[in-house]
Amino acid sequence: MTDLLSRGALPTLKFAHTLSDISDDIDTFVVPVFRGETGLELAGGPTRVLTSEQEIELWKLLTSVGAQGTTGEVTTLPGAVLSSPDADSSPTVHTILAIGLGDVEETTDEDIRIAAGSASRAIGKGDNVVSSLGIFNAEAALLGHALGAYQYTGQKTSKDAETIGSLTVLGGGDVDEGLVDRVTIIAGAVALARDLVNAPANELYPAAYADFAAEQAKAEGIDVEVLDESELERQGFGGIIGVGKGSENPPRLVRLTYTPEGANDATPSVALVGKGITFDTGGISLKPGANMWNMISDMGGSAAVIAATLAASKLKINVKVTATVPMAENMPSGKATRPGDILRHYGGQTTEVLNTDAEGRLILADAIARACEDKPQYLIETATLTGAQMVALGERTPGIMGTPAFRDKVALHSQEVGENGWPMPLPPELNEALNSDVADMQNISNSRWGGMSVAGHYLSRFVTEGVQWVHIDVAGPAYNTSAPHGYTPKRGTGVPVRTILATLEALAN
Repeated sequence: MTDLLSRGALPTLKFAHTLSDISDDIDTFVVPVFRGETGLELAGGPTRVLTSEQEIELWKLLTSVGAQGTTGEVTTLPGAVLSSPDADSSPTVHTILAIGLGDVEETTDEDIRIAAGSASRAIGKGDNVVSSLGIFNAEAALLGHALGAYQYTGQKTSKDAETIGSLTVLGGGDVDEGLVDRVTIIAGAVALARDLVNAPANELYPAAYADFAAEQAKAEGIDVEVLDESELERQGFGGIIGVGKGSENPPRLVRLTYTPEGANDATPSVALVGKGITFDTGGISLKPGANMWNMISDMGGSAAVIAATLAASKLKINVKVTATVPMAENMPSGKATRPGDILRHYGGQTTEVLNTDAEGRLILADAIARACEDKPQYLIETATLTGAQMVALGERTPGIMGTPAFRDKVALHSQEVGENGWPMPLPPELNEALNSDVADMQNISNSRWGGMSVAGHYLSRFVTEGVQWVHIDVAGPAYNTSAPHGYTPKRGTGVPVRTILATLEALAN
């Protein structure tokens, strides 16, 4: 599976303090510019990475071509203006790319990430790129550039990625010694989630997916358990079996357990759960054919959970993490679950299936019930679950539900990293709409209203009392069907990997 999974390209990341620290010729040098009260401004002061003379000459050239410094503006110039008479003190710069940041007083870390990502996409191919966006926030600049440079070519016969080979961020101040390693791990985790989401379903079916996850986890020293269809049947995972039995590719349940070195009873314990529907036809409640190909993305939640677990190990986050990942392919056949069938979940609760296209919650119910057996303090679950998420919040904003205090903290972390999750309520009257005449619950409401919160209520029924939990609906944010923007590519985005990692790190501290 490792050889079959196509991987997106990422640049090699580096950090330096000033332009004179760079020895090799620079293909493109990225500089931030602003729109000030009197026109174009450059960043200077104690964090400058250029000399005063270089800044003056650069400002003259930018103003001469009409650069304004507005947000997102890209201006390309010849690099000779930065050449130094002393060849030993400064490298040769071939091209300058000025990226606009708007009002300098309002610039945030996310603005830096977006500007860096936009710059990387504008550059395209470059063997050696240097950026001075790091004078504001080196980590934000490194991450934005890396994620913006990501390029996925899939199974094209030509594998040459038109992207950046090496990226050096300049920053005038001191930085943590492990900054580059840290950003490389986080960017790699996001890229892995993107790669998994982008993979076609004829390669990433449940058994192959489980093998890949197990292989990656074992390489990191993470404990692995994989249940096949026979073991799932024997242990009573009726939701996973019910969804997966219509496919020729049988389901799996993968459990990955990361225990930090020196863990004890005081070490926080977190359960992660992610929806792993490797392809979703809707089952007997068949989806329309138009755009069904995008349903390769219906395992985006599981991709984020697996990638975050691997990254938590690499970052040595001081939190016990157990990821429980149900994997199934939802297909129509003579063996498939029918509308009106009743499934018995792991732990004993039953669901009347009114719509087989509301399948994600059926496999998540089993996984949540199993995850809660470990008695975690916290449970973070994520899924491409409802179209109602996009109706309510659009294609870029995850909806976050769950235990109110924990929900709000996770939403705050999500906003801080730029994934912009928003806390959503679970109105009690929507829970009543899930009551069934013949089972403990039904898998959909008979009303068209509040579908995102209805799904949240359904999942809450499987969370053990006392566990602080959140459900992150990323139906839209996990897969970008429109044009690239900022550091976000078309197709798989890697959301919400960074939200999960930020939450784990906050719990560890």
